[in-house]
Amino acid sequence: MSKTAFIWDESCFWHTGSNYAMLAPVGGDVQPFVSGGLPEAPETKRRLKNLIDFTGLKKDLFETTAESASMDDLLRIHPSTYLDEFKKLSDGRGGELGLRTPFGPGAFEIAAKSAGLAKEAVIGVLEERYENAYALSRPPGHHCLPDWPNGFCLLNNIAVAVEAAKAKELVGKVAIIDWDVHHGNGSEAIFLKRPDILTISIHQDRCYPQDTGFIDQIGEGDGVGTNMNIPLPPGCGHATYLEVMERLVLPKLKEFEPELVIIACGFDASAVDPLSRMMCISETYRLMTRQIMEYTGGKLVSVHEGGYSELYVPFCGHAMLEEMSGSSIRAKDPLQERLTGQQPEQRVVDFHSGFISELVEHYGLQADGKVCPENIQKTSAG
Repeated sequence: MSKTAFIWDESCFWHTGSNYAMLAPVGGDVQPFVSGGLPEAPETKRRLKNLIDFTGLKKDLFETTAESASMDDLLRIHPSTYLDEFKKLSDGRGGELGLRTPFGPGAFEIAAKSAGLAKEAVIGVLEERYENAYALSRPPGHHCLPDWPNGFCLLNNIAVAVEAAKAKELVGKVAIIDWDVHHGNGSEAIFLKRPDILTISIHQDRCYPQDTGFIDQIGEGDGVGTNMNIPLPPGCGHATYLEVMERLVLPKLKEFEPELVIIACGFDASAVDPLSRMMCISETYRLMTRQIMEYTGGKLVSVHEGGYSELYVPFCGHAMLEEMSGSSIRAKDPLQERLTGQQPEQRVVDFHSGFISELVEHYGLQADGKVCPENIQKTSAG
């Protein structure tokens, strides 16, 4: 069994949505960028791959690619009406469906490949071909609803992968921990009524989307209690994220007892990301990964989501892969000293701790991970 699989494909770097300047459509008073396109661009992922090659970390990883997700795989999550329209536009000159999710020619095949990378990571770990796996998926997926792409996401990669594994009867209960700075609204919507799928989203409150991600949405029907939103105020940093893991995420995992943990891995809560106002550093991602791996015994799947700093995403991803693989190879974080010095002072951390305490009470969690049913607020967001 290989220890850590790094699953990627060159075609995923070729996805484009170049009729935007950051978040604004080009036209009228909005000039196109010389570099072109959305903040969801190939450079962050390509530079992560380049850094792995440059430092030599690749020798401690099992590099591979994967087949594209099949139409049967996609249809378990997305209706044929959506897939047919997506394919039709993709076969032409591209287009845009949903909200702020433009795509160029061939995007359908690239998105299916991206979902296929996630599928290979999940199934490879469950079949014990890999101890853990990292899928460098692009385009990302966690915002995509069954029939409504948004937030740069065209197919829900993790949902496709989970249902493919379930179709092969490889897994029962699955936990998805989404630490992308934006709420994982697509994954939440897909699994909201499912008692066998735990979705946890740690995100900046009202960053994107602005109408989802609130603490009163804990699931619906049979899924009540299997959706946890952790909306954090802007400015949360390293200490607060580790405390969230220790006091909220790990106790919930111990309560749920999943057979597999998947991280929806965005690096956009970093202190230099242009689409958020958080203060995480590369070491934050290393240590959050360590916290989860200590719980799972090393068995873990990570699927790449967002992160828009071309400089910093590679160092965050490298730190995470160092931890997953147990490699002694290190990439020196060029911003570590500066960003460590800019972390919130203790009284701000204490303020955030008070909010975390409120969430512990709201979700009925105890320190040992046992749930207090009488404390769970069984309400749903509108």
